[in-house]
Amino acid sequence: MGKMELDLSSFWGPFTPNRHFKSAPRILASAKDMHYTTDDGRQLLDGTSGLWCVSAGHCRQRIVDAVKAQLDTLDFAPSFQVSHPGPFMAAQRIAELAPGDLNKVFFTNSGSEAVDTALKIALAYWRARGEGHRNVFIGRERAYHGVGFGGISVGGMVGNRKVFGSLLPRVDHLRHTFDIEHHAYCKGEPEWGAHLADELEQRIIPLHDASNIAAVIVEPVMGSTGALIPPRGYLKRLREICDKYGLLLIFDEVITGFGRLGKPFASQYFDVIPDLFTFAKSVNNATVPMGGVVVRDGIYEACMQGPEHVVELMHGYTYSGHPLAAAATLATQDLYREEDLFNRAAEMGKYLEAGIHSLKGLPNVISIRNIGMIGGVEVAPRPGAPGKRGYEIFLDCFWNQGVLTRVSGDIVVFAPPFIAQRKHIDQMIDALGKSLRTVQ
Repeated sequence: MGKMELDLSSFWGPFTPNRHFKSAPRILASAKDMHYTTDDGRQLLDGTSGLWCVSAGHCRQRIVDAVKAQLDTLDFAPSFQVSHPGPFMAAQRIAELAPGDLNKVFFTNSGSEAVDTALKIALAYWRARGEGHRNVFIGRERAYHGVGFGGISVGGMVGNRKVFGSLLPRVDHLRHTFDIEHHAYCKGEPEWGAHLADELEQRIIPLHDASNIAAVIVEPVMGSTGALIPPRGYLKRLREICDKYGLLLIFDEVITGFGRLGKPFASQYFDVIPDLFTFAKSVNNATVPMGGVVVRDGIYEACMQGPEHVVELMHGYTYSGHPLAAAATLATQDLYREEDLFNRAAEMGKYLEAGIHSLKGLPNVISIRNIGMIGGVEVAPRPGAPGKRGYEIFLDCFWNQGVLTRVSGDIVVFAPPFIAQRKHIDQMIDALGKSLRTVQ
């Protein structure tokens, strides 16, 4: 395959240093199972499931066939006032996997839309109950909840917020849970830090008064900020406090949903049931954009008021429950079940843990953490150039080691597809080890 001749001038790439990228573009031309093929014909091991999302591996024939068949049958149908079978069938499959009475599914097209939808559903719920004054949201420092104005408001990654001016006005943030003194080389959940949840009761609730707070939103595992693992008991404590004061608890499961921790959802891994949770990414192996919110029955029922001919929730998207996305979801869920991929992720996560912690002691490594099929290695930032060392490691892995990694500042993350074999994880660890020795 010859290198593609592309005009790079028009496309403004997302979350990409565009000037640097266009000086030496990294173009992926095709993919199959665990590998991408670049436009110059090199095989690139996918160590990141695309972007935390291709969990069953690339171009799986069952999903491809389902989407093709759907295109031959129904290319698009609106979900406003009419619908088609796809979203009903997909929602049922998702509800069957969800814990407790989380049985109602509202479809979006991305995780960002899912977060903004969850926040709006929370507001609609309280208004339906006659408590419309409950409009304060509590997020966390270093949190990533997508890039809608609601998501960056409750999110806590400074770079995603600082240039965009006015955000949602009534938002506060808990501190994040990472403490390098206690968490530097943790395998799974850190034993220290559950008490950090008490800040919700000790500082946040007294400041705003519980009667004004709509919801608390957290990622069970903070992914995009660099794989921050919750301390053991932390999420349960948040649930207890929310119950005590009557606050909704929202989990952002866009990254953890559909098997990343070896269970359908992180709520089942941590044995903590939220009131709403978001999903996207792995719901249909990222074949066609889809996201959504899963809601407890009681929240849905509270909104089902007024004359039956009137829309209960004035919200939705043209592509909510898109036929192709729904077909891909059904096929993906079949693959997960038939190949037992969630349990496979749990087993391979143990091998990833052993491999990634073997990198301790290599140059500049200051922290290693993991949970399920997620592993992160943090390197010391260069003085005056935070993120530069991590970025150079990413580039070295791509160009010289043949492995695609994910980098967040100076944190390099692996989140491989669940079909990964030991040889693939060995290759990832070996590649990162070489890069850590090379990039100084």
